[in-house]
Amino acid sequence: MIDSLTIPALLSAYRDGRLTPAALVDALLQRAAQYPDHAIWITPPDAERLHARARVLEARGMEGLPLFGVPFAIKDNIDLAGVPTTAGCAEFAYTPSQSATVVARLEAAGAIAMGKTNLDQFATGLNGTRSPFGACRNAFNPDFISGGSSSGSAVAVALGLASFSLGTDTAGSGRVPAAFNNLIGLKPTCGLLSTSGVVPACRSLDVVSIFALSAPDAQRVLAVAAAEDAADPYSRAAEPYGFDFGRAASFRFGVPMDKDLEFFGDAESERIFRESVARLESLGGEAVMIDFAPFIDTARLLYGGPWVAERYQAIRDFIDARPQALFPVTRDVILGGAKPLAADAFAAQYKLRALQRTCSAVWKTVDCIVTPTAGTIYTRAEMLANPIELNSNLGLYTNFMNLLDYAALAVPGGFRQDGLPLGLTLFAPAHQDVPLLHLAERWQASRAAPCGATETAPAPADADAPAPVASGQVRVAVVGAHLSGLPLNPQLTSRGGRLVCATRTAPRYRLYALPDGKRPGLIRVASGGAAIACEVWELPATAFGSFVAGIPAPLGIGSLQLENGSTVAGFICEGIGIEGAKDITAFGGWKAYLQG
Repeated sequence: MIDSLTIPALLSAYRDGRLTPAALVDALLQRAAQYPDHAIWITPPDAERLHARARVLEARGMEGLPLFGVPFAIKDNIDLAGVPTTAGCAEFAYTPSQSATVVARLEAAGAIAMGKTNLDQFATGLNGTRSPFGACRNAFNPDFISGGSSSGSAVAVALGLASFSLGTDTAGSGRVPAAFNNLIGLKPTCGLLSTSGVVPACRSLDVVSIFALSAPDAQRVLAVAAAEDAADPYSRAAEPYGFDFGRAASFRFGVPMDKDLEFFGDAESERIFRESVARLESLGGEAVMIDFAPFIDTARLLYGGPWVAERYQAIRDFIDARPQALFPVTRDVILGGAKPLAADAFAAQYKLRALQRTCSAVWKTVDCIVTPTAGTIYTRAEMLANPIELNSNLGLYTNFMNLLDYAALAVPGGFRQDGLPLGLTLFAPAHQDVPLLHLAERWQASRAAPCGATETAPAPADADAPAPVASGQVRVAVVGAHLSGLPLNPQLTSRGGRLVCATRTAPRYRLYALPDGKRPGLIRVASGGAAIACEVWELPATAFGSFVAGIPAPLGIGSLQLENGSTVAGFICEGIGIEGAKDITAFGGWKAYLQG
């Protein structure tokens, strides 16, 4: 029996001998057979191939394999060596001799590729019904859409057929299916995951996305999969992230003004979003109302402008030669890309550049922005009856993301009264993937809600999830005149410093008022210590050196232990500095002493 498919749970079961890769494969094959009508797979799990993979892993052992025996599904526009890639079109199919770069990295880390999943043909659509292999069913109610285009990838994870899966995301294909199936859907910063070995939709905008049961699981996968790839001209190296708002006691998040919010008559969707905003506030967030109109204007460019020509260019030779091979609505959308002129492309680029500048101004006031992932959800019958308009509705909050080069994360928002899940999206500038994942981890922990459609327990906390990107920030604990509201605090704020939290040191210190009366000195002692009030600040690593250089003796920066057991850089005092100083430990902190 599989208790949980979350990555820490699986790795623990393997280490303890309660599970083997072969036993897991057997259980997942049985589970997959329970959903013959969900149109999840194009190439379903193959027992012979999977057992061969399990034997290789069992002979190799877990050492050095961070994803040992972890099952994953692959959207069928991403290459898996020896298995056909169809992109949802049988006539287009080819069998690659090598896997896509991202798949190869995951397999090298010990992951097990279960099979290739269904999708909106050529990744053109957000609903999951545009496939000749069948309209994928929602994991909670098969009468409703699964979301797309990464439909099968999301449903496979939601129904417990894989721990995580790969999708692609150009216009929201890695986020909308996550929202409709109660999953985490990570759309990483463009270029962090190689698209070498991926059938392109819009080559300049495509990203490989990750569906997972929890934010730490998505972070683990990203840590393995992310790498600059010389074979992908759009690949780029990860850059250090900025202020880690996801782990700060307070942060600012943008919320669209009411005039820009659209729920398409779905009162339940609006309720879930309003409750989600309140929950973010309960986590320490400060809601800041923003004008969302420029983001919506950007979203309209993706299909209303010449970027649809990129979809045409991606399969130009094939569609020109065999237009009848395409799903009708897909053919109509993609052939529309043959119409724009080169002049139209330049005009749209000029408009996009202006919108990019307008939208970027918001990041001066907020750390991230929250929106619905989709304003509502539709039945499969509704979508098939009105495929263009309803699909366009699904992209309202998603289509702008890659055009503006943002990182985005869909997270479970809640459930409608009819039992269907809906999600919200958190997004931030490029390379802020890790803070988004940290905030999503806190979000999931605060809700204590199930993951997907089969995990009955909340996703377990995972403080050891590896960071795929280095932080560009340094944390420093202050105990004296640099505290908020005191005279030297501008030395932090002028360097871009942000307050992470107010806390206390471990009970191993004594505090002294130095003879000048302006500063305290903190001394670590072997016994007789106390917990001293302090603040932890985060400032850019590039500014840390100048900050430290301005600290006069006898004070300096050393390792400071906090009451939660963690260690950060912090203010300490040389032993000689307390000669003639007054012991003020009993006050518990510098501010209390000043007020006393």
